[in-house]
Amino acid sequence: MVKDIFKKGLQALTLKQSNIFTAAFFIVATTIFGQILGILKYRLLVAIFGASSDLGVFLASFRVPDFLFQIFITGALSTSFIPLFSEFVSQNKRAEANKFSSAILTYGVGIFFLMSVVVIIFSHPIARMIAPKFSDAEITLMANLMIIIQLSQVFFVVGTVFSGILQSFQHFLVPGIASALYNLGIIIGIVVLSGVFGMGIYGATLGVVIGAFFFFAAQLPFLRGTGFHFNINFHRDDAVRKIAKLMIPRSLTLLVSQIAITANVFFALFISARNLVIFDLAQTLMLAPVILFGQSIAQASFPSLSLKAKEPQEFVSIFVSSLNQIMYLTLPVSALLIVLRIPIVRLFFGASRFDWDATVSTGLTLAFLGISIAAQSAIYLFARAFFALKDSQTPFFITLFSVIINIALSYYLIMYLMLPVYYLGVSFTIGSLISFILLLITLNAKIMLPKLEIVIATMKILIATFVMGVALYIPIKLLDQLVFDTTRTVNLLMLTGIASVTGILAYIFFTWLLDIKEAYYIIAVAKRFKHRDKIIKQIGELLDGSKLNP
Repeated sequence: MVKDIFKKGLQALTLKQSNIFTAAFFIVATTIFGQILGILKYRLLVAIFGASSDLGVFLASFRVPDFLFQIFITGALSTSFIPLFSEFVSQNKRAEANKFSSAILTYGVGIFFLMSVVVIIFSHPIARMIAPKFSDAEITLMANLMIIIQLSQVFFVVGTVFSGILQSFQHFLVPGIASALYNLGIIIGIVVLSGVFGMGIYGATLGVVIGAFFFFAAQLPFLRGTGFHFNINFHRDDAVRKIAKLMIPRSLTLLVSQIAITANVFFALFISARNLVIFDLAQTLMLAPVILFGQSIAQASFPSLSLKAKEPQEFVSIFVSSLNQIMYLTLPVSALLIVLRIPIVRLFFGASRFDWDATVSTGLTLAFLGISIAAQSAIYLFARAFFALKDSQTPFFITLFSVIINIALSYYLIMYLMLPVYYLGVSFTIGSLISFILLLITLNAKIMLPKLEIVIATMKILIATFVMGVALYIPIKLLDQLVFDTTRTVNLLMLTGIASVTGILAYIFFTWLLDIKEAYYIIAVAKRFKHRDKIIKQIGELLDGSKLNP
């Protein structure tokens, strides 16, 4: 029995996700799985280390390895590896595909090696540059952790190429699970190495190595099924040169985004390592709905936008529909995070070592960041719209301008006025809103958007969101003071649940009252998944054992 279940589960992993809905389902499902593990990871970190300087140093240690990986590795692979590799596969040129991917792996590992040498040699000066107010002991700790994290990136370099190959063969489930297993590795490091063996923050850092290895190793057995074979190859053919050429604009855009992230880390650390913990935890909660709704809808709409780029009416219809869906899904999440900020922070991170001041500061930071959720989500869609129109320059320059505004405001608020860390949320949100407005204006100049339709739809959603906010606020205040003792987790969970249900029901009612059409579309998509999508059929066949695809 166990053997049959294992066999069916293994064969389920090898199924191809051959249509958009099936692929989207698995992308969303594995994203949610990864976010759950990510939240659990932070909960455990806070439970063991609290809002301590050690945890702040740990989070700061990621900045340089992540920066280099995003610029030099992600920039190349996200731009053109999958299309070029897929082209070889579609033409049944397996030998050329292996040669091409081997060359990319060889160059990727080579670049990683050179970057690692630089990081190891200059680890202390780099740490001092990022965290100038750290003590000598904190700088030494940060330099040591940074070296460990940087060396673990070799698994990410290779694993990222593996993900690209598997996705080219329409396997989205395994890369998604592998990505989520990265957080599982860190959890093992926190619980076993830091908790059981008492290795402190070094245990969590070694967990990063374990997680990176999981990401690499989980894909290896399935990669062999594609026929991939690696050979060291420094050959520079047309495909490799094309990637080198195409990665430049993408890497520049990523560079701008990474500079903004690094600046936020710098400003938070300028106050203290503890404040980086507060900002990072709040940003983690804020980004969850952005990735789940904004990135997913943008990815799903991109093929249709590209296909209809030369048909303005169809293009506008797809874009407006996607934009309204993003607004409908993300604005109520903003209301939820703003009104219930303290209960949410306490539920996710309210361990005994996470004191009340840290909870309040994290809640305020989350509230200010939460205002930008809809804008941040829509920016993903705007970028895809411009890419579909063969315009990559406009998003780059607008992103650059908004980042400059963000950094300038952060400098003024944090380093000049010496305001608390949650003002980083203010500058981040202002930068995001400016980027959203400029992207909307410039896209309208290109394709003439139906402005009145967008305004009316958005106003309806905002009204329903405002009512939801009131419906959230009233029970949370009344029940907190009169009924529940929220020092107990069970009572806090009940209070948050009652308030959330009340708010969501109010939002749904006003959705119906104001005839917000996006709700009907979402219901239609859900029904399509439920009744007609192949994924349901495939899962059913696997469960009853009637059909197993090799």
